[in-house]
Amino acid sequence: MQSINNINEPTGTEKPILNVKGLTVRYGKGCPHCMNGGELNKNTCPKCHTVWAANGVDIELYKGEILGIVGESGSGKSTLMKSIYFDFPVTEGEAYISSYMDGKKNIFDVNLQQKKFIRNNIMGMVYQNPVLGLRMDYSAAGNIAEKLIAAGGRNFGKMTERAKGLLDSVEILEERMKEPPKNFSGGMQQRVQISKALANNPEVLLLDEVTTGLDLSVQAKVLDLIRMIRQEFGVSILLVSHDLAVIRMLADRTVVMLDGKVIERGLTDQILDDPQHPYTQQLVHSLL
Repeated sequence: MQSINNINEPTGTEKPILNVKGLTVRYGKGCPHCMNGGELNKNTCPKCHTVWAANGVDIELYKGEILGIVGESGSGKSTLMKSIYFDFPVTEGEAYISSYMDGKKNIFDVNLQQKKFIRNNIMGMVYQNPVLGLRMDYSAAGNIAEKLIAAGGRNFGKMTERAKGLLDSVEILEERMKEPPKNFSGGMQQRVQISKALANNPEVLLLDEVTTGLDLSVQAKVLDLIRMIRQEFGVSILLVSHDLAVIRMLADRTVVMLDGKVIERGLTDQILDDPQHPYTQQLVHSLL
């Protein structure tokens, strides 16, 4: 498969679809040491043991691009994703979506009803563990219908056709539409999860370690599917992975995280071919 890196390099004048500023997720009250920028033991305060799962994270996602988020386990990348999707409460920070309230309203400050609207209409999420994103006892089509109903869909015929079209696009046979995901392989479950996330034509798709644990041949199919989705649906994708091969293959730009902070960012080829931060150098060289 050929790389499609850097086909959507931001121009500098383009407005991001998603703009996250200073996102912080803290577990614990904090103390004068850590609240005033004192040195942490990885992401934990040595004085009060407060955990800074995400610490002042800034990211920008542009129209039609895939932004890769890479880092070791515990670096904060999944915390970042789940915070954006409102799965985790945010301690501090702001996030703006250009199509929501003209990009002028911090989505972390809106009420629960508006957060549900954003989740159901503007964003889609695909979790590493399909159990978090699917109802395993519902049919595959029923999972998609659930997302459509949450966004106000009521027409049974239209929802059935939408489910059929989406499942067909991820190569789930029509005769298996009524089967529950618990009967499917891990790769098929991820494809159902992706089709559900796309149900309402979201502008932003969040993919959290979607190939982890899959066989290599299945991984390749899922990666091809992600590239097709970006091309055909025009969706902007935030892609979290610890696998640099996946990042190199898919991401236009890449952000590297360590201990809850962003330590390096840039075009994917630049990050992986000429890493500047010692941790990124170690990460890249460990795979050579």
